[in-house]
This record gives sequence, C-alpha cells and structure tokens, in this order.
Amino acid sequence: MTTIDTATITVELPDAFDPRWNRLPGIQVDGRRILIDPAEYFFRFESSTWLVADWDLVKAQLLDVDETTESAVEQLALDFLKNHGESTSDAARVLVTADRVYSYLFREEHLAGLGLPQITADHLRMLREAATLMALNKVELDGHISNVGPCWFFPAATSVVFDLDDETGGMLDEVYHGGWFNEHRRIESIKAHAALGGRLVHGCQSVPDQSGGVVAPYGASMANFRDDLAEFKAGWIEQVYAHRVTAAE
Repeated sequence: MTTIDTATITVELPDAFDPRWNRLPGIQVDGRRILIDPAEYFFRFESSTWLVADWDLVKAQLLDVDETTESAVEQLALDFLKNHGESTSDAARVLVTADRVYSYLFREEHLAGLGLPQITADHLRMLREAATLMALNKVELDGHISNVGPCWFFPAATSVVFDLDDETGGMLDEVYHGGWFNEHRRIESIKAHAALGGRLVHGCQSVPDQSGGVVAPYGASMANFRDDLAEFKAGWIEQVYAHRVTAAE
C-alpha cells in the first residue's frame, strides 16, 4: 500500500460499535471507543485531510431548504460547502460527523416505507457503522482515489464483521447506495452529505458488484475515479474476505 506518516486515529462515538469490527486488521473497537492504525487498516492512505461542515449548521441551514427552478438541490449543497466547508486533518472529527450523518439518514422511521420487510433496525445499525467508517475514504478532484479502507467493499466487509451471507450483504449495499430507492431519500442524502464535504458516489452499476462508494467532492472527475477503481478492487476484495470467520472457527 501507499501510505503517509500519521498517528493512530482515536474516536469515541455516542453509541457502541459491534466488537466484531476487530476481525479486520488495524481497527480496535472497545464499546464506543475506536482506534484505527492507518498503516494496517487502509489499503491506500495518501491523504490525511478531509472536507467537512458542521452538522448542526447543516441541520439548521440546509436540510429544510427546498430546491427551486433556478437552484437544484446539488447547487444548494455546493453553495453551502463554499460558504461553510472546512478542511480538517482531524480524522476523529470526520468520524463523529459521519456518525451523525448516517444516524440521520438510516433512522428507523424509514423502515415502514422502504418496501423491504427483511431489513430490520439491526440492519440499519450495521449500515450506520459501516458508512461511518467509509467516510475516511477519499477521492481527489482529479478523480484519483487517495484513501481506500476495507469498508469500500461493503458486502465483503459486512460479511466479515456481521456474518452476513452474500444475499443479505448485497441487499444492504443496495439500501446504502440506492438512497432508499426514491427521490425524497436521494434529496435528503445530498443535503446530509454536505457535512462530509460532497456527495455520495458509487462505482457500482445496477447491482452491487463491490465497486463501493465514497463521498466525493463536487467537480471530481468520475471518469478517472472509474478507471482507478477498476485497477485495484479485485485484489483488495480478496484480502477483506480472507478475514471471514467460518463455522468451524
């Protein structure tokens, strides 16, 4: 992997994470406290800065703003980031912000309207945890993927951590990148992801194929993003699956 020198990332979140995250290299979960060793956790870690915006400000000034014929929701989010976005090298701040973003997006009140009765509140917790860790992944404006952790490969990571079969892992991946399958949820997602400095983009096509997602800055080259992703994903997916716990164990 390519890496930069950086200290262990330490964060304490409002709710405890599943202790099975400890199955993956470089991450230690002890209740609400999470430690990440970037050199062990990431496949590629070339940037230790992220763009964020204050979540309380997003809630107060963006979530309830409606788009107009002259300003689409993406433009609202872009303008908000121009005015309120901040560069930070504090990975813990990114994780705390992500935890709030995904606690909002994957809240239980949405379950009734999802149209997937097999998705439970526990599944939403899994989504929140994995998506929070995915916030440390990063794409540069030129489309180069600078940070890649195991949660990039969502079905693989969730199969390892939560003992999910491939079908359930793929279904959760669809919920994650499908914006809950309707425009209302997509709009909500665009606004909320402003707190993480961009919009959620995916390499996947119509079905989950382990091409993952990342919060990319507005204006990032999606062509370069696609090409970079195609070059590395297969080998790294295998490394994630290598930590799967079998019944015999």
